[in-house]
Amino acid sequence: MGIVVLTMKASVIEMFLVLLATGIHSNKDVTKKIKRPKFTVPQINCDVKAGKIINPEFVVKCPAGCQDPKYHVYGTDIYASYSSVCGAAIHSGVLDNSGGKILVRKVAGQSGYKGSYSNGVQSLSLPRWRESFIVSEGKPQKGVTYPSALTYSSSKSPAAKTDEATKAYQKPPVPETTAQPVTLTQVTGATATGAAHASLPKPSPSAGSTSSSLRPQPVGLRSGELDLWATSTYTSGQNSPRADPGIQSWDSPRAAFQKPAGAQVSPGEMDLWKPGSVLLDAGFVPKEELSTQALEPLSQGDPNCKIDLAFVIDGSSSIGKRRFRIQKQFLADVAQALDIGPAGPLMGIVQYGDNPSAQFNLRTHMNSRDLRTAIEKITQRGGLSNAGRAISFVTKNFFSKANGNRGSAPNVAVVIVDGWPTDKVEEASRFARESGINIFFITIEGATENEKQYVVEPNFSHKAVCRTNGFYSLNVQSWFSLHKTVQALVKRVCDTDRLACSKTCLNSADIGFVIDGSSSVGTGNFRTVLQFVANLSKEFEISDIDTRIGAVQYTYEQRLEFGFDDYNTKSDILNAIKRVGYWSGGTSTGAAINYALEQLFKKSKPNKRKLMILITDGRSYDDVRIPAMVAHHKGVITYAIGVAWAAQDELEVIATHPAKDHSFFVDEFDNLYKFVPKVIQNICTEFNSQPRN
Repeated sequence: MGIVVLTMKASVIEMFLVLLATGIHSNKDVTKKIKRPKFTVPQINCDVKAGKIINPEFVVKCPAGCQDPKYHVYGTDIYASYSSVCGAAIHSGVLDNSGGKILVRKVAGQSGYKGSYSNGVQSLSLPRWRESFIVSEGKPQKGVTYPSALTYSSSKSPAAKTDEATKAYQKPPVPETTAQPVTLTQVTGATATGAAHASLPKPSPSAGSTSSSLRPQPVGLRSGELDLWATSTYTSGQNSPRADPGIQSWDSPRAAFQKPAGAQVSPGEMDLWKPGSVLLDAGFVPKEELSTQALEPLSQGDPNCKIDLAFVIDGSSSIGKRRFRIQKQFLADVAQALDIGPAGPLMGIVQYGDNPSAQFNLRTHMNSRDLRTAIEKITQRGGLSNAGRAISFVTKNFFSKANGNRGSAPNVAVVIVDGWPTDKVEEASRFARESGINIFFITIEGATENEKQYVVEPNFSHKAVCRTNGFYSLNVQSWFSLHKTVQALVKRVCDTDRLACSKTCLNSADIGFVIDGSSSVGTGNFRTVLQFVANLSKEFEISDIDTRIGAVQYTYEQRLEFGFDDYNTKSDILNAIKRVGYWSGGTSTGAAINYALEQLFKKSKPNKRKLMILITDGRSYDDVRIPAMVAHHKGVITYAIGVAWAAQDELEVIATHPAKDHSFFVDEFDNLYKFVPKVIQNICTEFNSQPRN
């Protein structure tokens, strides 16, 4: 009996263990099946306005066909939230008309949105709006969670929820009383002041009518400018509109009107109003004006300091919280002193620690006030002080069109370092300079004698900057005296004449002249050729980091007159050209091209454009086809200039495609000078047509 009981107990225990194991296994399967939900990009229609979406930052997918003019856009680069999200994305160049994903970020409202035509979309101007947004490529940023479903603003009455970005307009009931005449006031610009009002004649109301048509005098028509006004109803003006229960609030890009029911105003009549004007009932102040009339108009920026500026700030752990706050105050002071604006300097910030991260780009904040507010919200990253990695990040990512780089403004990067970097900066800075970025270094509380052993790269600031003359580097003894350098820094970064690292068609090349010194040229004509070479060289900014000049003379043989590294000032180059002696001999142009590739362009700097300008007066004794193909294959842009007896078919073979832009022929040596402007123009046109940064 005992054995039976024990056997039964064992069976029960065994069943229990089996069930337990099964449950654990089942839980594991359930755990495996629960996967992290995949981020779903919400889709929106072309007509969705940014103000309708409450989320401050989101990724959405736009459909095709949003280039249609009916999807209105207001502003350029930074858009009023009354704009179509997808229309703004096309206008900014982030999307084309086929649609796609975009990243949208809300920013502060602006005073003055400038309209422009871009990428097939005409955006309109707007005096001011309460909220703005910017669009960029739809690549989610690391560490940021984006909503899979958007939150839209409520369609409740605006009176119930006045703080929302966009409100649904509900037409108020029409009272059964006769409307009284309404005085209309035109306010040019965006700020309403009582002294500036000019009352227009009142229309004569018809007796017994329930509404009166308001027809102001024509004051500058612009068809379609006010097409976003709906047919609206107005009643008699009251000195105290808030006391009138019939008054309803209506948001629009012109003004948020307080209006009761009564007199009918059609969109066609509104078109009589001058663009930018605001229609007001006598004694009424638009709701939009109530919140903004006390503010001074925001500056468009200092046009004498039109630069695109990246501040690269130290967020490493060694800096400490107090010093980081001092650094932020310094940034805010610089932003104020620069007078940020679309017509002047624009400023973005990159913070580095172990790795760099863009706090905001050039187009995020378009005035000093908003920029200072954003700087205050920056939090410290911590980690090492990898400034070299940050400079590489700026070179590759920051100065792009999507981030607001204007192309016409010099690119400037100011790097702040506490003590010394924990990685190398020289190589990263060199690539930045060769990409046209003017690097400034601010070093604070540098290494003491005992600490110098820990510095990865001694004299890093001198190796990193564009010039070693002290213009591009500031050494600050203490964090507490950093504020004293604000004006000195602003003066330097705004001195666009001295920003020698800006990459242009005149300071970004290694130019090798290949000069025919054959007997048919003659001594006098050879001096004319040298003057032509000098006239071309004068047009370029010449230095060891800007454009460099080299020269080869050839007959049957070849001779290196001077190389790219021999002279680094314009005066030295011009003197070297004068000293070139006439050789005399045959004409082996093919061999001369090969010689120039080996002796000149093999020593050209990386990221430099390579330009060969060959001048000859006759047909070559050897083949030029293969040497020319080799030059083109190696990326050497070749200009062929023929004089007198030069063979034009041979010039076209030597010249880079298209030959019409790279080959020239002149019948006499004395007419060579006429081609200087044309050659320079073609060099710059070709440079400006290529994508940069």
